[in-house]
Amino acid sequence: MGITASAFRHERTILLESTGAEPVDSWPRKALSWAISQSDHVVYFNNNSARLPGFSLPYETFPHRLAVGVYQTVKFSPDADPFDVLSRHHQQHPDFLVGYFGYDLKNRIESLESRHANLLGFPEMYFFQPRHVIDFDDNRITVRSWDDPDEVLSQIAASQTHQPNPISSGESLREAVRCRVTPEEYRQTVRRIQQDIIDGTVYELNYCIEFFLENARLDPLSVYNQLTERSPMPFSHFQRIGSHYVLGASPERFLKKTGDRLISQPIKGTIRRGTTPADDDRLRQQLRNSEKEQAENLMIVDLVRNDLARSAQTGSVRVDELFGIYPFRQLFQMISTVSAIQRADLPFTTAIKNAFPMGSMTGAPKVRAMQLIDQYEASRRGPYSGAAGFITPEGDFDFNVVIRSIFYNSSTSRASFSVGSAITYDADPQQEYDECLLKAEAILSVL
Repeated sequence: MGITASAFRHERTILLESTGAEPVDSWPRKALSWAISQSDHVVYFNNNSARLPGFSLPYETFPHRLAVGVYQTVKFSPDADPFDVLSRHHQQHPDFLVGYFGYDLKNRIESLESRHANLLGFPEMYFFQPRHVIDFDDNRITVRSWDDPDEVLSQIAASQTHQPNPISSGESLREAVRCRVTPEEYRQTVRRIQQDIIDGTVYELNYCIEFFLENARLDPLSVYNQLTERSPMPFSHFQRIGSHYVLGASPERFLKKTGDRLISQPIKGTIRRGTTPADDDRLRQQLRNSEKEQAENLMIVDLVRNDLARSAQTGSVRVDELFGIYPFRQLFQMISTVSAIQRADLPFTTAIKNAFPMGSMTGAPKVRAMQLIDQYEASRRGPYSGAAGFITPEGDFDFNVVIRSIFYNSSTSRASFSVGSAITYDADPQQEYDECLLKAEAILSVL
């Protein structure tokens, strides 16, 4: 195909053919290696369709997309509403925007604060216009670029696949991982949250704990590749912005907009996979029929419905699927799908603002839950439980929930990841702690 005008000025699509030495599926790996060598701004969205055969979620998953380099960044200021700034930038430059919203952006939406220090040093939010956007679709690769897309393709073809480097720290890495709270401190906090529930302060609270590493020297791309191999997820993403890396294996969508339709897919409900098909089926049914897990999921579905209703045409909010059970490599998850039609008079960023952060990572009612989260949790969430994704030139977007992710600051050699669960009145503190460890296992196994 020839070069055509687009938001990136130039676009090129080619069909790929396998050769003896060059299978089609090597192109994404080569492109990501090339991107890391070219720029300190690289974001890779991966739906892991090859590793999740038969996985089918309503409204699809992330595309297989790579954003590389900076054409220009969005300039945020502490005095302006960041969602208004993002909307105005997109109006003036209707282009792809790639970036993330950190959890602590909540303080700019509601009268909230974060008492813990920002030890990882990630910006509160960050968006940029990529110089190149590269899409992979089976045997087709499309390059949209401010430069010559044929030159981009030539450079990728000439690149070598990334060779993994050993992960290292001053001691055995898994032994070097520490948690901010002890098991007993965790159980005591859960009991305090349950007293808040008895007192009617909240109905449900998502309580998270942080694991961290100091003096860690990671090869981010090697760690990401291992994490994706160990735990393939439909909303996976690798992010490099300067010295700040996110190595993400998220199973959850925060919010998607396609045309005038908004889609949110909260996850609440987790159980391990079985060791045999019969065991698998038993556990799937156990999760599907669990009154506790259904109650947790339903509370968040109601919260999400209310969040979307703030931006929706009257009467358009609907629950497309309730209590869907979806298989992942280590877990079954209960996922519901809520959708709505966005009001025509609202900027697309208002829908994001009205729903942020994701209700599955806060609790209900949301504002009071976020106040208690800051009171009970032992660290600042930062990018964890925020949202990462992209905005298209047309104003559509897709964002995940940033969970099951490693955060790494290469300039300070600090790495961190967090896990959590929904605490309800009838939650068992030890079982909730065990669920956190189950969620952490994919990351710990990589380390």
